[in-house]
Amino acid sequence: MTSPDNQPDSAADFGLLSPVRVGSGAEEATGDAAFLQAMLDAEAALTRAQAVVGLASASAAEVVTSAARAGGFDARDLALRARLSGNPVIPLVADLTAAVTTQDPQAAPFVHRGATSQDILDTATMLVARRTLGPVLGDLEHTAAALAGLAAAHRGTPMAGRTLTQHAVPTTFGLKAAGWHSLLLDSHDRLSAARDSLPAQLGGAAGTLAAFHAYAEADGLDSSGIGLRLLEAYAVETGLAQPRLPWHTLRAPIADLAAALAFTAGALGKLAADVLVLSRTEIAEVAEGTGGGSSAMPHKANPVRSALIASAARQLPSLTCVLYASMAAEDERPAGAWHAEWQPLREALRLVGGAARAAAELAAGLCVRPERMRANLDATGGLVISERLAAALTALIGRGEARRLLTDAARRAAEDGLRLADVLADDPALKGRIGEERLRDLADPAAYTGSAAALTDRGLNRPLKADPSP
Repeated sequence: MTSPDNQPDSAADFGLLSPVRVGSGAEEATGDAAFLQAMLDAEAALTRAQAVVGLASASAAEVVTSAARAGGFDARDLALRARLSGNPVIPLVADLTAAVTTQDPQAAPFVHRGATSQDILDTATMLVARRTLGPVLGDLEHTAAALAGLAAAHRGTPMAGRTLTQHAVPTTFGLKAAGWHSLLLDSHDRLSAARDSLPAQLGGAAGTLAAFHAYAEADGLDSSGIGLRLLEAYAVETGLAQPRLPWHTLRAPIADLAAALAFTAGALGKLAADVLVLSRTEIAEVAEGTGGGSSAMPHKANPVRSALIASAARQLPSLTCVLYASMAAEDERPAGAWHAEWQPLREALRLVGGAARAAAELAAGLCVRPERMRANLDATGGLVISERLAAALTALIGRGEARRLLTDAARRAAEDGLRLADVLADDPALKGRIGEERLRDLADPAAYTGSAAALTDRGLNRPLKADPSP
């Protein structure tokens, strides 16, 4: 967006400070144009639903739907005028009514008939969320598939397990990748369930649907049950779930969505955190397929995707806090609590969408280096296998003596740069009780991965839940 003198619009948000979501499907699906269209879709669906239950004519529904095209409205002008009313629905209703009037003046009274602003904006928000989550779920599926392939290919590839930043005992890269895969499936399940339960919102001024009863009576119709029938028809017209109650101040749908988004960001963040550690120069066990460059150091190939995913994961908790705090909303419709949700929820959708895209790219191109994993396993000269040696030596010389012997041997090996098996082989307490070859076998890290391969298979034996939604 540029001004006449070819300068960027100073009010536009091009995403300069949020590269994780730039150019993603989530960015497009949550932009102002997308929200504007969603509000118009909510308005058109309301008129169509009223036509279904007899509160509006079919022709009025057709005209309102025809006029509800975002290209015919000025989003910036609506935003400026929203300052006077506190939300963008009020100026939008005025402009939509004017647009409908030009097509058919008799249809104009059916624009926004009986609804309140929150009905439209809440419904629009659910529409935006639903439209955003489709591509996100697709990216999670692609990421999970790539991680499953890595896990299967490396189910027996040994690497150092690390706890509290230090080598612990050996594990396999396959088991690590299977753990990432498991979290991705958990995220997919939660996001899919949240998306499929996103409800329409319709309650009228104070959540009683009373206006629709009044319009039915004024039109000479039987008003009994009209509100509930309209609520059902509205859900159908929007393609959203039918709420049991109007939820103007019952914000469970927002909280559930926030929880699923935060969980997904955390799951993706775990993948990113591990890749960031394992791709360090001195570790170099994995690398992003195509790293990012440095403005100052030409030799660098930075793990940019992982860094962007990590940035999103760190932002989601604070956004979720705002959305959960908004549950404490007073009365039948609140002042401030509802308004506070708009930007954090949009940003949460954008960040998770961008992170999911980055994760799909990361997983598809991840380079795994088994030779570096083996070299790092051997870096401690066998100390990483002390747990296994403790079990074997306890059977020979008792638990206390085995612990003392191993503690002394480990200290000597570390101080003198020796292999633990060699130090143990020279210990008088073990002479004639265990051979050097047996000690070397016990000290082989690749032979001490326990049930890692079986656990990997078990983790991968979990199908992705079929997505019943279009």
